Amino acid sequence: MDSRHALAILLTLLLFSARACARAHHRHIKQNSTNFIRTSCSATLYPQVCYKTLSAYASTIRVSPLQLAQTALNVSLSCARTTLDVVSNLSKAAEAAAVAPAMSDCVENVGDSADQLRQSLEEMRGLVGPEFGERIGNIQTWVSAALTNEDTCADALRGGAGEGSGGGGSDAAAEEARRQVESLGQLTSNALALVNRLTSD
Repeated sequence: MDSRHALAILLTLLLFSARACARAHHRHIKQNSTNFIRTSCSATLYPQVCYKTLSAYASTIRVSPLQLAQTALNVSLSCARTTLDVVSNLSKAAEAAAVAPAMSDCVENVGDSADQLRQSLEEMRGLVGPEFGERIGNIQTWVSAALTNEDTCADALRGGAGEGSGGGGSDAAAEEARRQVESLGQLTSNALALVNRLTSD
C-alpha cells in the first residue's frame, strides 16, 4: 500500500470519526435540553401539555430558562391568534340569544389576550440589565391579564353553551369555542409559570 493510499484511508476514517462525534454531541445536547424542559414543565399546572408543546423547540431552548419562557410565550401567542380566528368564525354561527352575547364577548377577550401576550414578548426581548425586575413585573402582569381574559371567556361559554333555546348548532359552536379557549388557557398558564421561575433561577 503506497503512502498516498494510506493517507486517503486515514483521512476517510478521520472524517467518519468527526461525523460520529458530532452526532453524539448533538444527541447529548438534545438529551440535556429535553430533560431540562421536562423538569421545568413539572412545575406547571399542565406538565404534559407543556412538554409536548415545548420539546419540539429543544434545539432552540437548550437549557436556558429565559429561552424556555420566551418560547412558551411565543407558542401561547400563536395559539391565541389562531383561537381568535376560530372563535370569531364560530361566533357567527351562535344565533341563540343566550349564547350570542357570550361569544361576542369572547372574541373581545381573546383579542385582548393576544395583545397582552404580544406585549409580554416585546418586553421579554429587553429582559437584561438593571431593569430586569421592572420588566419581569410587566411581563407577569400582562400574562396574568391574558390568562384572566381567557378564563373569563371560557367561564362565560361554559354557562352559555347549555342555555341555548333549542339551537343545537349554536350550542355546538359555543362548546367548540370553549374547548379552543381552554386549550389556550393551559398554554398561557404554563407560560406564566415559566416566566415566574425566572425570578427564582
